[in-house]
Amino acid sequence: MVGFKGLATLLFSDIVDKYSDLFVIIKESLPKADMRITFRTYMSIVLLATVIVFFCSIFAVAIALIFIKTSLILSIAYIIFIPMTAAMLILLFLAFYPSQIASSRKKSIESNLPFVLTHMGAISESGVPPYVIFRLVSQFSEYGELAKEMGKIVRNIEQFGIDPLTAVKEVADKTPSDSLKQVLLGFVTTTESGGSVKIFLKNAGDQALFEWRIRRERFLQQLSAYAEFYTGLLIAAPLFIIALFSVLNQIQPEISGYNILDLMKMCIYVIVPVMNGAFLLFLKGVEVEM
Repeated sequence: MVGFKGLATLLFSDIVDKYSDLFVIIKESLPKADMRITFRTYMSIVLLATVIVFFCSIFAVAIALIFIKTSLILSIAYIIFIPMTAAMLILLFLAFYPSQIASSRKKSIESNLPFVLTHMGAISESGVPPYVIFRLVSQFSEYGELAKEMGKIVRNIEQFGIDPLTAVKEVADKTPSDSLKQVLLGFVTTTESGGSVKIFLKNAGDQALFEWRIRRERFLQQLSAYAEFYTGLLIAAPLFIIALFSVLNQIQPEISGYNILDLMKMCIYVIVPVMNGAFLLFLKGVEVEM
């Protein structure tokens, strides 16, 4: 029996192969997202899901129009516009999903990298081989995605029989973090040139920790500015507007045909919550993980 993946590949693999250049970003994001699916299969699933959503939306709109009486022109517009919008939304969501996963992994890796390098430097002081360092770090789930990256190096060596330096290079090529990539390639270069891995890890750890502290201090400074902005725009301004509406309601209940009480309710229950939600999303996007 052909599953969903098999059906998608059967129907759309030729199209994906023909127009693969249009989806270069997705092809590059999949390995970094660690989704363990081939580009050809994933894009086939995306296209099949888009087609399914499109026809299901047509069916749903047609059923809804049976019970909702509207003009012929509006009915045609609904049948065309709503399914196309739904299909486009699912296409965009699935197309950018690997990039979002890769971005989340990158954030996790770079927030833990200074502490992992410090940990690795401390382990290297005991004189153990680099392979043992990677294996020990991979056992700490607290390091999140970075522990998984180290686990890939160990897997490449233990299960696939790849030599340690090649295993490190392969992980460096696929990691979503440029900082980790530079560290891993620096580790390879230091080893190949006969340099001291111990000194390299110590210097890399000190540099990463310094940069992390700078980013954190910069974010804390920005946060104070954001707090002033929030206080002025999202606390003081709504209170002023509500007070103004209360006074105007006693003088003139309507403005340009709109009831002042309705405007006040819309401000309290819609505009203010939406602005607060948008502000929280903005902070989430710019925050530095501690």
